[in-house]
Amino acid sequence: MAVLVARPGPLEQSAHFERGAGGAEANVAMVLTQLGVSAAWLSRVGDDGFGRYLVAELAAHGVDVGAVTVDPARPTGVYVKERGSGSGAPHDLPAHSSRMLYYRAGSAASALSPADLASAVATELLDRADLVHFTGITPALSASASELTRTLLAMPRHGRLISFDLNYRPALWGSRLGAAADELAAQVRGADVALLGADEAEELFGTGDPATLRALFPEPAQLIVKNDKHTVTGFDGQTAIEVPALTLELTERIGAGDAFAGGYLSALLYGADPRTRLCYGHLCAAAALTATGDAAKLPPVQDVQRLAALPERVWAGLRYPGALDGTIGR
Repeated sequence: MAVLVARPGPLEQSAHFERGAGGAEANVAMVLTQLGVSAAWLSRVGDDGFGRYLVAELAAHGVDVGAVTVDPARPTGVYVKERGSGSGAPHDLPAHSSRMLYYRAGSAASALSPADLASAVATELLDRADLVHFTGITPALSASASELTRTLLAMPRHGRLISFDLNYRPALWGSRLGAAADELAAQVRGADVALLGADEAEELFGTGDPATLRALFPEPAQLIVKNDKHTVTGFDGQTAIEVPALTLELTERIGAGDAFAGGYLSALLYGADPRTRLCYGHLCAAAALTATGDAAKLPPVQDVQRLAALPERVWAGLRYPGALDGTIGR
C-alpha cells in the first residue's frame, strides 16, 4: 500500500501528509535486503502513480519486483497513518500512538488469487526460494486472497520454508470477520515458522500465554510469541527461550512487528541459533520503534551482528540506539 502519514494531532488538522510505502510483507522484504538477504515481492498494484511509486521504492531497496502484476482495472491500496500528539484535544490520540485507516476495498491487491502463483515468473521464484513469508493481512483482503494463501500452504515445498505472521486486522475482514479465527488458525498450523503477538492471539484465540499457545499450535517447527511484557518467547520444537526487548524511547509502534519478523527470518536463513534469531528480531524492531516510517531503516549489519552476539547479561542492559556507538560489547 501507499501510506499517507499525518502530522501529529487530530487527523482533521493535518494539512500535510508524508508519502511512504507500506504493507507487512513489503516491509519484511525491505528489512531482509538490508541484512544481505535476497528478497522478492509478489503482489498486485494499480496502474497509477501510487503503484508505480511502490514498485520503484521496493526496487530501490534491492527487492526483486519482477513478479508484481499491474492491474489496469483496480487502484493501488492506500492507508492513512494517524499519529497522536497527546494534546488532549478532541479526537487526538495519546503521544506516540498511531492508528491505521485503511482504504483497500476493491484494491489491486484484493484481487490476489491462486492464479498469481501460476505465472512463469512466480513459479520460478517459488522454485528457488528458501523461504516464503506472508501475513494474516493477505487472507483478510478477499476470499480469493485467502485461496492464494491456502494454495501456497498446500504446494509441495521441496525444502522451502513457509513463514506466517498473524497480523490480525479486524477492520480488513469486513463481512468475513466471523471466519477469521478458523482461517488464521489454519495458516498458523500450516506454517513452518509462525509469529504471533500475545495481544492479538488473546483476542483471536482466547489466550496470549506462550505455553498455552504452543499447546494449541504444536505444528509449526518454530513458534514465536511477542509478549506484552516486552519480551519474546521463541519455541524451537518444544524448547523455549525468552529474550527481553531493548530499552528505548518509543516513537511509534507501527511496523515494529514486520521489522522483528525480517530480523528473525534473516538470522534463521543464515543458520543462527534460536537466541540469536530473537536478538536480530529485537534489534530490527528497535529501529522501527524509534522511527516514524513503516519500513525500518536498520543500523549497519556489522552492528546487528555484534550486538546480537553479546552475552545475556550484557544484552539485558542495552539501550537503543546508544548501544550502536560501539562502546558496548566490543
